[in-house]
Amino acid sequence: MSRIALCICIALFFSAGGYAQTTPYTDQVFQPGIKTVELYNTKKAQSFPLIELNSREQLLLGFDDLQGGSRNFYYTVEHCDENWTPTNISPAEYLQSFTEDQIRDYNYSSSTIQKYTHYEIRFPNDNIGLKISGNYILKVYEDGDKSKMVLTRRFYVAEPKVSTIAEVVPPSDNTLRETDQKVNFEINYGSLRVQNPNYDIRALIMQNRRSETAILNTQPASIRGNTLVYNDLSTNNFQGLNEFRHFDTRSLKLNSDRISHIYRDTANTVVLLIDPTNNQPNYSFYYDNDGKFFPGNQDGGSDPRIDADYAHMYFTLATTRSDNDGSAYIVGQFNNYQLSDASKLTYDPTDHHYHIQLFLKQGVYDYEYVWVPKGSQKLDNTAFGGSHYETENEYEILVYYHPSGARWTELVGFRGLNTTNR
Repeated sequence: MSRIALCICIALFFSAGGYAQTTPYTDQVFQPGIKTVELYNTKKAQSFPLIELNSREQLLLGFDDLQGGSRNFYYTVEHCDENWTPTNISPAEYLQSFTEDQIRDYNYSSSTIQKYTHYEIRFPNDNIGLKISGNYILKVYEDGDKSKMVLTRRFYVAEPKVSTIAEVVPPSDNTLRETDQKVNFEINYGSLRVQNPNYDIRALIMQNRRSETAILNTQPASIRGNTLVYNDLSTNNFQGLNEFRHFDTRSLKLNSDRISHIYRDTANTVVLLIDPTNNQPNYSFYYDNDGKFFPGNQDGGSDPRIDADYAHMYFTLATTRSDNDGSAYIVGQFNNYQLSDASKLTYDPTDHHYHIQLFLKQGVYDYEYVWVPKGSQKLDNTAFGGSHYETENEYEILVYYHPSGARWTELVGFRGLNTTNR
């Protein structure tokens, strides 16, 4: 091959995205000054980030840049398979109009101690359109340079071709009936061409959008005509866990029920009440938002996107576990349930409590504490909250279709389920 031909091949390889991801995409923020990232269907704030193909539905991405001023942010999207690895197809096959667009909708914060710039886009739009269903990763980067990545976010585009019914029931294992929840469901694929259900159809179940505990179903327990039945006795069990803890900082002038002290000077500081370990044998109901967060301002503001302030939030966890035994983390949708140095609590041997300080925008937040035993990679979600069958949870069922010979995976069904609708 000549040098010119080799250069052309390399250029085509890179333009098609062949240089890109070899590991699954995740929700990430790459710059510390980027805060309060939201992505949801515009029909409802903080809703699941899914739209129907060829509909008028749109997704809204919003985020704050604490650097302030204005910056040249761009965005694009990339098609992925059910495992969030890039699909090996050209952008022209899944995008219409342009392959990238600039974020031009931004506003500066107003009457806040912490200055920031709020950026926002709604898509699909005239510049970025989508041709096929499936999983997509949204990428935001600076100056049109994809090596200067700002954030990534997963979203879903469905083209309904199957019908799904589902229910939450107690597990078949009697030892788990008090602590776990089991999801049984059926998929009717109708006239969809399914030659081998064990390979053509995949069904993913998530609890409260938590990808790390998601279960991918590759084989039905039984088949009745065009209906795939997923009710195997030993599959699709989830720990019910406990209701999320929460706090409300929509007002920085009055204490809500979880606030101990609020200090306002050159910065806002909020000290929360001490969080006790909550893994009691009996379940107690209290309302939560299934891990979500909602920016808001009740101190006279009219637009929390730009007039909600930021505050240093101080959390304290009371527990008998020491840092010799493992590590404690705080998680929720506000930080994508990620375990990192930024979400790791510090143990104080003087008061035998764990502490962490987070810089968060005013609003209502759900959160919980999780534990990673020393020398283990296995996450313990029940260490500080226990697990109960009665806990109210949301489940998302996504149905993927990839017949033999197909070049990409379609998303052909979605079903949202809440345990209160058992």
